[in-house]
Amino acid sequence: MITPLKLKRASLPDTGRIIAISDVHANLPYLKGLIEKLALRPEDTLVFVGDTMEKGPQSLDTLRFLMQLDRERRCLFVLGNCDYWYDDENPSLPCTDWYVRDYLLSNAMGNGPGLLAQMCERVGFELRPDFDMDEFRERLGAAFAPEFEFLARMPQLIETEHYVFVHGGIPTGSPRSWDGWHLMKNDNFLNQGRKFKKWVIVGHWPVMLYRESITDAKPLIDRESRIISIDGGCVLKDDGQLNALIIPHNGSEDFSCTWYDPFPVRRAASAQKGSERSAYIRWGDNEVEILERGEEFSRVRHLRTGYELDILTKYLYGESGVVKCNDCTDYVLPLSPGDEISIVETTSRGYLCKHNGVSGWYYGELE
Repeated sequence: MITPLKLKRASLPDTGRIIAISDVHANLPYLKGLIEKLALRPEDTLVFVGDTMEKGPQSLDTLRFLMQLDRERRCLFVLGNCDYWYDDENPSLPCTDWYVRDYLLSNAMGNGPGLLAQMCERVGFELRPDFDMDEFRERLGAAFAPEFEFLARMPQLIETEHYVFVHGGIPTGSPRSWDGWHLMKNDNFLNQGRKFKKWVIVGHWPVMLYRESITDAKPLIDRESRIISIDGGCVLKDDGQLNALIIPHNGSEDFSCTWYDPFPVRRAASAQKGSERSAYIRWGDNEVEILERGEEFSRVRHLRTGYELDILTKYLYGESGVVKCNDCTDYVLPLSPGDEISIVETTSRGYLCKHNGVSGWYYGELE
């Protein structure tokens, strides 16, 4: 099935910051924390680059928060693959029957009920294996018409004078040949060898997946290709963050960023030399062989590379043999006394923490 294509041209004001945020994934506390940290000004423009919902726990409340934000200030919204929940023929109703039924009954989208399941709960619609799809559509369509209409107005791509905002990436070929789905879901876009005249700002693919030996959640800015990838792994990664790419004014290439995560911030009391060699085992390449299982840490061998490292035992998805694991690293952060670090995990050996968006280990004392 081909997803209809929706493109939009927009003009940005000459004054005010342009702030791009992607992949909130229904994590409303992170979104509110980031908005507060940004200290928004009346002249600012917010651009949400897709996947505001699903995988996290508060899809409906996040959607309504964004609708309120849109009423209060200048916002632009791009559809992500996790936001596509309306029927193009009738935008007040959810999309394809078989997909909706499978999604609702399997809860396949992640950490708790997603948007449609939360809507069902709010109106008291019971999700049984034999639920009536016509009744489902009628009740949700009537109760949540503003929400579906808000989603239906979102394009898959917004082009401005200097920037293009698209969740997944831009397909090859003429726009007349594009499938809208491939703009919303375009994996590993930064490694496709593409170059553009305008800056293309994308989410979808967590930026840490582009790195082999360390995990760095800050936006990736490729000035040669003119692509900026900004998904900081919010919800998807234990140490993820919600990024904001900040463009100081329309036409500027003086990009900066800030982010929000809830981890407590402390200071390193002593210096620490960084790793000369390290590994980052991540989603899609996370098969390991358990060499020695321990109560807190286990020794494993990464199946593809043969690299051996100790990881937290609770990150393993199995008891023995070849298993998969959560994203993990043995990278030791280079730190100086007084450096601020965000504590992700406290262990008997030291701290799994973040410094300037980079995750790794600190083995010293805290101030």
